[in-house]
Amino acid sequence: MQSDSTHLLPNGKNRRLGFLSGIPVLFFLFFSGQGCIPYLYHLGKEQAKILLQRKAISEVLADPEIPETTKTKLKEVEKIREFGIQELALSPEGGFKSFVQLDRPAIGWHVSACHPLKFESYTWWFPIAGRVPYKGYFSLEKVKEEEQSLKDQGFDTRIRITAGYSTLGWFEDPLFSSQLYEDPGDLASIVIHEMAHATVYFPGDTLFNESYASFVEDQGSEEYVLKIGGPKLLEERRKSEEETKLYKNLIIETANSLKAAYSKGDTDDVLRAKKSEIIGDFRKKILQTKWTKINSKKLAEKDWNNEDFIGMLRYNSGTGYFKRRFIEVGKDFSKFHEEMKKLKERSAEERKALLEEKN
Repeated sequence: MQSDSTHLLPNGKNRRLGFLSGIPVLFFLFFSGQGCIPYLYHLGKEQAKILLQRKAISEVLADPEIPETTKTKLKEVEKIREFGIQELALSPEGGFKSFVQLDRPAIGWHVSACHPLKFESYTWWFPIAGRVPYKGYFSLEKVKEEEQSLKDQGFDTRIRITAGYSTLGWFEDPLFSSQLYEDPGDLASIVIHEMAHATVYFPGDTLFNESYASFVEDQGSEEYVLKIGGPKLLEERRKSEEETKLYKNLIIETANSLKAAYSKGDTDDVLRAKKSEIIGDFRKKILQTKWTKINSKKLAEKDWNNEDFIGMLRYNSGTGYFKRRFIEVGKDFSKFHEEMKKLKERSAEERKALLEEKN
C-alpha cells in the first residue's frame, strides 16, 4: 500500500488537489476513555512530543545554525498568518507561531475506508472532533495495521499522508518541516486551510468542515498571491494549476457517476459490474487525455476504489454554495465566516443539502 497521496502528481503538486488537508489530531483524545488504550497512548505521546519540540519562530529565526532557506520560508509563514488574520478574518488561534523539525518525512498518516458498494464512509468517534471518516497515526507501521483490519472486514481503503494538522484552537499548532513548500502559494494554502479549521468547525461534520476550509484556502491563497506578486504571478499560478484542476474534476465526475449508480440500488453482482465499468471508463479517460505533469500510465494501473472517489468529494463539495454566499456578503471574509457559523443550528444532513444545491 502506498503511503503517499492517492493522486500521482509531481512533488509539491498534491497539495493543490485540496485532498491532503489537515485532520484534527487532539492531545485530549488521550483522556477520552474510548477503551482503545494503545491508540490513545500513541496519540498522547506523540502530541506531547510535538508540544515539547516546538520552538517559537522568532527563536528559530535567531538561531545561526538554521539554514537561510528555512528562515526565508518561516518569514513567509509569518506574513501569511498575519494576512490570514487581517485580510481573511481568520482566527488568530489558528497557530503557526512556532516550528517543529520532524525526524520523519510527514507529520503522520491517516487511513480512511468506504463500503465497497455504497458511498458510505466508515467512521470513528472522538471527543470534540465528533464522528470523522479517518483515523490518524504518527506511525506508518501502525496505520498499515489499521488498514489491514479494515480490509479484512471488506472495506475499500486508502492510506494518505497527513499534510496538515489542527488541534482546532486547543493548542497553538506549529508549522512542521514537512510543510515548508517551495511555492509561496502552496505555503499559503496549508496555513490558510488550517487557520480556517480554527475559525469555523462543526464537530462530526467532516464534509462541511473540509469543504469550507478548502474554499477559504482557494480564495485566500489566490488573494495572497495577488498581494505579493500582482496579477502576473496570480495568472501564472492559475495556469500551472489548470491540469491539476482538470484531473480533479475528472475524479469528481467519476465519483458522482458512482454515487448515482449506487443510489439506484441493485444486487451486489450488478453493482460490482457497474462499479467496474465506471472505473474502467475513468481509466480510459486518463489514458486518452494529454498530460504534461501527470503519469497517466501509473494512474491507469492503480487499484482505484470507492475511498479514492468519496475522498475527493469529502474535500471538494459545495463550491457553488460557498461562492454564492461569499458573493452575497460582498466577498467580505468576516461576514462570510459569521454566516457559516450561523449554520451551527442546522444538522449535518441539512448542511449537506445546502452543499448539494444546484447553481
